[in-house]
Amino acid sequence: MDKLLEVKDLHVSFDTHAGEVKAIRGVDFNLMKGETLAIVGESGSGKSVTTKTIMRLIPNPPGKIKQGEIIFNGKNLVKLSEKEMEKIRGKEISMIFQDPMTSLNPTMTIGKQIMEPLKKHQNLNKSQAQKRAIELLNLVGLPNPQERFKQYPHQFSGGQRQRIVIAIALACNPKILIADEPTTALDVTIQAQILELMKNLQKKIDTSIIFITHDLGVVANVADRVAVMYGGQIVEMGTVDEIFYDPRHPYTWGLLASMPSLDTDEKVELTAIPGTPPDLLHPPKGDAFALRSEYALKIDFEYEPPVYKVSDTHMVKSWLLHPDAPQVEPPLSVKQRIRPMVDNYQKPVLLEEVH
Repeated sequence: MDKLLEVKDLHVSFDTHAGEVKAIRGVDFNLMKGETLAIVGESGSGKSVTTKTIMRLIPNPPGKIKQGEIIFNGKNLVKLSEKEMEKIRGKEISMIFQDPMTSLNPTMTIGKQIMEPLKKHQNLNKSQAQKRAIELLNLVGLPNPQERFKQYPHQFSGGQRQRIVIAIALACNPKILIADEPTTALDVTIQAQILELMKNLQKKIDTSIIFITHDLGVVANVADRVAVMYGGQIVEMGTVDEIFYDPRHPYTWGLLASMPSLDTDEKVELTAIPGTPPDLLHPPKGDAFALRSEYALKIDFEYEPPVYKVSDTHMVKSWLLHPDAPQVEPPLSVKQRIRPMVDNYQKPVLLEEVH
């Protein structure tokens, strides 16, 4: 597979009245053509800041890219001017945000909002843009697209608004689609429809997806690879099978153990990760997760762990992978919960129409 995007040693900070918040601290990952990369972690772990930085949507001030590279199509996006980025945003890299209602302009018809990127990036005239916009509404499964084209955002349900936002994001056939928790505000049935829609559209337009979520059940269904973030860093990365069946970082164990199991034959108590995420105004010394981990070693409180390679696709940032570290097995609750959850995963039946 061809490498489409490469993020190298990315550091992002925010200047606040209290001091400098080091939100992203040395993030490295790449995105391959046609794949879906899921980024998971608690709120505040740095997921959204990372992807907004790729889009260069971090306001400066207070935000700033301290160091690092974001290589896309042979260009370092960090070095591009705002005018140059405007040619990339919406055309080659698009983004779907959490709440579709705040993403849409309430004073404009949805047709005009879909036509906007088509006229700006594709140089289509009004009639051409209108025809394409109706095609896109049909593509994302919105019923009666010719009639709905003239309506306003408040006249649609949450699931329908999210479909409209997806249509806008896909208008110019972007190479990369960033989805920032696009199903968080939707109920389970509509969520399943939107996820299935995104998977089908990905195949049709051959785009790559970066999918941000805190729901590991979603990850099991949509992702090819998974990056686990904590404290502004990626602490584990691997294929879906590696993350679910062979997790190596204690934080990943905690996330997996806190998921409800679909296996109704056996009752497994949910566990919670103790403590709170680190204060990135004053990042902890050593491993950021050490204070919350029952598996922390003495060295975790002194030195930041390097990245260890488990396989060609599986990387872990933990001293537990050091050859001299004690052998520690994942908690039994992780093994009891995950295999049934993934093996017994059933795709929800989709409705023909979103109401």
